[in-house]
Amino acid sequence: MNVFLYHVEKWTGCPELRGRSLETLQVNLGLRCTLECHHCHLGASPRRKETMSGALMDRLLEWLRHAPCKTVDLTGGAPELHPRLRPFIAGLRGLGMEILLRTNLAVMMEPEQEALPRFLADMGVHLIGSLPCYLERNVDAQRGAGTFRRSLEAIRRLNRHGYGIRPGLPLTLVYNPAGPFLPPDQEHLEQEYRRILQKEHGLSFTRLIAMANMPIGRFQALLRHQGAERAYLTTLERAFNPHTLDGLMCRKQISVRWDGRLFDCDFNMALDMPVNAGHAGEAQLEEALAERLIVTGNHCLACAAGAGSSCSGALAA
Repeated sequence: MNVFLYHVEKWTGCPELRGRSLETLQVNLGLRCTLECHHCHLGASPRRKETMSGALMDRLLEWLRHAPCKTVDLTGGAPELHPRLRPFIAGLRGLGMEILLRTNLAVMMEPEQEALPRFLADMGVHLIGSLPCYLERNVDAQRGAGTFRRSLEAIRRLNRHGYGIRPGLPLTLVYNPAGPFLPPDQEHLEQEYRRILQKEHGLSFTRLIAMANMPIGRFQALLRHQGAERAYLTTLERAFNPHTLDGLMCRKQISVRWDGRLFDCDFNMALDMPVNAGHAGEAQLEEALAERLIVTGNHCLACAAGAGSSCSGALAA
């Protein structure tokens, strides 16, 4: 039994974790990105070529006509780089879906993306922008020189289109730690972000979510290089919080990779640990996903440590 399931059994008496509903479909549109961040669990970069086909996007739209989920969470890489992003979003909006788009923010400053904020605002897309710190040196250390300034300019551009200001255009920012430690209190951190970004830069956002670094991908490689992997896993294990289990994102969503394979979450996707449910769009998909046994590993401790961590931020007080 892996360490994560040991803790689940210890606290709940049940040595397994099962799905409860299917509210969200997370769609990874590809691994191409404008950045090559040190903490990226998917290994995204400008050199990656993996991209979801138009045929698969059409299959997903058709499946969503009758699926129980009402939210679609678009990720990458940088999903903005997908050539069919706009018609896909328009198709989702036509189905009445709530649409989330996860952005590295800096990509919005690329010349070909100049008109994208207006389109996203017109479609009512909820933006979730990664800004791992409010200090320039920390952001640039993780994401490359100049990224902080480009990210702030992107927020300024989004503010001009109503994001982070108008109630129907939420702009959520995402913090992740710079090293092998858990995020601080999410509410307090949001106050610090708001103070710095508004006072020093005149920028607005809706809310902040804090996510722990997963001990996989590039961050795992960095931990191993520093000889800190075991210590970080111990930190996560000691901070296990049973009150996070009900809210784990894997219990109410499914992630579909650019090639159509299904996973319980984006992190299992990075580890190529698929759910046993075939390919998206198959006739028995919903039956296969109902109350499924979730595939877990020791990396899952990062979602269940401290206040918890998920694609929507902290899970417990």
